[in-house]
Amino acid sequence: MTAVVHGKTRSAGTPARPPVRQSWHNEGRLALTLLAPGVLVMVVVIVLPILETIRQSLFGAPGLDPATGFVNETEPFVALANYTDIFSSTGERFWRALGNTSFFAVATVVPETIIGVGMALIMNQALRARALVRVAILIPWAIPTALSGVLWGWIFSANGVANAFLPTQVLWTSDGFAAQLAVIMADTWKTAPFLALLVLAGLQTIPVEVYEAARVDGAGPWRRFIGVTLPLVRPALVVAILFRMLDALRMFDLPYVLIGPRKSSVETISMLAQDEAAALRYGSAAAYAIILFLYIFLIAFVFVRMFGADVLGARDRVGPTRAERRAAKANARFIAAASAASPKETLR
Repeated sequence: MTAVVHGKTRSAGTPARPPVRQSWHNEGRLALTLLAPGVLVMVVVIVLPILETIRQSLFGAPGLDPATGFVNETEPFVALANYTDIFSSTGERFWRALGNTSFFAVATVVPETIIGVGMALIMNQALRARALVRVAILIPWAIPTALSGVLWGWIFSANGVANAFLPTQVLWTSDGFAAQLAVIMADTWKTAPFLALLVLAGLQTIPVEVYEAARVDGAGPWRRFIGVTLPLVRPALVVAILFRMLDALRMFDLPYVLIGPRKSSVETISMLAQDEAAALRYGSAAAYAIILFLYIFLIAFVFVRMFGADVLGARDRVGPTRAERRAAKANARFIAAASAASPKETLR
């Protein structure tokens, strides 16, 4: 028995398929229901504090009102005066702190990336004591940053271990380039395992067959790393560098504990905000925080546009990214070059 529906015939026992628009509507409603708790949490812990910081940055500190001559116990509305004061009255200190912030972001992320990739390669090897090696590598990252600063403060003290191996005594924790170098070494020791952990996750997604094919084609360890490992691990490496750079731009606790406050050579924007908040100038502190937020947002935007960091995992939904296509082309060129090599060079 058949039935006619909109000019088409179907069996009487076959259930009617729901309209496509209704199916999409139901799926969209389910998606919104599942996303609602996470979105609510993000609004509470991210959006509301940002809005409150913006509001606070538009108010000044309570004190003597120059217009009336009376003490004002409430925070007066000053509009953008806190921002203009940062670039005028305290401009030299701000630009120096901005330079220190940018310098530490580059000077720490570069060695941390190199060391982190090396650590990830070691942890990815099929070693007999692989679990012990991984634990030993990740221990510095598990230590709290403040405690790490105290530990390195002992090492860089006047009678510490660092000066014991040097012919002349260096005042590491005073001020100047020595203090910057101390912060860089301490931060590299602390955070390189974090990059190693993220890169290790990318290394473990590379199929073993790719290495076996490269080995059969006569590729040595270095050529396998350049032609196979680096292109395939690049998406994870770019995301790891992005996360680490954003974290380095808000550096505060390590130089504060290791070197101390109000040291011009290591003072960052986060330290300026803390210094203003400690002096009960919350409006100025909020202005510093907003400027740092915008600076970090700008760096993240430029980094994602330049290197194509896939933070949201969009490549899993829309197909291979440009980086993956470049890696595939590089692998094809590598295999073609290895196949065209002479037998003597291949055996070598």
